[in-house]
Amino acid sequence: MADPLRNAAIFYADDGYSPEKMGVNGRRVAGASFLKGFFRHADVDEFISLTQGPKGAASFAELYASATDRKLPHRPVYSGAPLRMRPVETLYFPSPNFGAECWKRQRFGMASHAICGITHTTATQAVMRGLLDLRTAPQAPWDAIICTSRAVHAATLRNIELADEHLLQRFGAVPPKPLMPIIPLGINCDEFTPDPQARRDLRDRMGWGDGDIVVATLSRLLPYGKFDPGPLFIALERAQARMPKGRTLHFLACGIYGDSHSQNVFESCARAFMPGVSYHHLDGADATARRETLSGTDIFTFPIDNIQETFGLAPIEAMAAGLPVITSDWDGMRDTVSEDVGIRIPTLTVGPDHTTPEAWRHLHGGLTYQQYGNNLSAMTELDLRAMTEAIVTLALDDGKRRAMGMAGRKRAREAFDWASIIPRMQDLWAEQGAMRRKLAETAHDAPRPNPVGPAPTDLFRSYPTRIAAPGVCRAVAKGDDAALDKVLAARRYDKIGGIFEKTDTLHSVLGAIVRAGQDGTDARAVASAIKVNVLTVERAWVFLLKYGLIERV
Repeated sequence: MADPLRNAAIFYADDGYSPEKMGVNGRRVAGASFLKGFFRHADVDEFISLTQGPKGAASFAELYASATDRKLPHRPVYSGAPLRMRPVETLYFPSPNFGAECWKRQRFGMASHAICGITHTTATQAVMRGLLDLRTAPQAPWDAIICTSRAVHAATLRNIELADEHLLQRFGAVPPKPLMPIIPLGINCDEFTPDPQARRDLRDRMGWGDGDIVVATLSRLLPYGKFDPGPLFIALERAQARMPKGRTLHFLACGIYGDSHSQNVFESCARAFMPGVSYHHLDGADATARRETLSGTDIFTFPIDNIQETFGLAPIEAMAAGLPVITSDWDGMRDTVSEDVGIRIPTLTVGPDHTTPEAWRHLHGGLTYQQYGNNLSAMTELDLRAMTEAIVTLALDDGKRRAMGMAGRKRAREAFDWASIIPRMQDLWAEQGAMRRKLAETAHDAPRPNPVGPAPTDLFRSYPTRIAAPGVCRAVAKGDDAALDKVLAARRYDKIGGIFEKTDTLHSVLGAIVRAGQDGTDARAVASAIKVNVLTVERAWVFLLKYGLIERV
């Protein structure tokens, strides 16, 4: 039997895991890949989804069925009742911004369970503000944020430090920080095994000869959100000028243009900066196009210069496909692209004083997120000479390309396949559980009032003439089931998505009052008689008074 402390309930919504339904972006692709890896490699006895309702549970079950032949049970849990995930005691949340989940946990006590988030994009206002929100929420020291690279760890830690500096200055204290382990994203390496037929199909269709060298990228094609293509195209043109006769460079962009502006930028830069190198585009949403790109090209490039990118799954996919990689020396690629599998291009940007205008304008709305990323990209240099040399080196050295490709396949499988990553995540969940249990033994952790979700009749207790006393009042019935049904049919509570109390409960309470006769009864006595929580009966009691179905004695 697997240790339930090494399992986690998966907070599931299509937006975090389904690029097919919600649109292709990095965090959804990573989320879908994680779930596949989790279903295939997790050492657990069951899979638990935490969702808003049956639709989310069904989507989770659909992904599970399509990802693996394993037949472990799937147990759906409603997000309003998170403790039903037990004996599992950790909730996996697909974002670093889980402050709202901390506030939900407040109802059950901070030590009721642990929460584990993960970083994706860290540059948006939502994420930066969300980390401040997390530090002001009842975040526990046994909660965790998985940072996917050393660079992202440093950025996330700095964001938390800035939040803590503010909280210290204003309130004089800060809570313990969450755990922040560095665990990379993974891939399912078998999905990227090179396909010789796909290579032939692509190269024959494009008319590329054996001596032609194809440099490719696999990315969302956003000049303001991934990379500026201009410098890459300049380097490709310079590299082509150094190619011997019979060796021609081509560039293939497999991806989705973010908009018509993005397409125009890529195509106009290709015409302006690399007239001697052909430019081709394949639809990145097409699985066949992605397979052809990774199987049929010779060099993979990912020259990121944008803070929108944090990790970079595409270079690992290229490594798994046996391609040598040229990337920028940027964020997660520092950890993933080692010298034996590729070449990292040095980058340079300006200091904090130079970019305070972007910070301020982004904060007050003077810059959109796209403009914010675009400005910072414009102030980031990829060393053109080094990029040109990297392209020339790999284009001219068939043996080096093969050696890097072989090393890349080995590194991808050993270090970045989910078979290796999932156990590390399970180790973290076990650590969180052990830490939570140890600290909870000495902590006073009763459920507390929740300032972001207070009981409304506590917050607005000054509005009514009075608040009902226990039992509300002694009352007699003035209506029957038919009268109650008439009220419910006319009032149509269910037409706005649900009624304040189940109709069966209302009928049960009214029936008990009818049976009490003319002497009447109160809510406490009815609760005892029908074995329903007294608070529920008191809620129903006030409604029955409201519509004259019962009357005070």
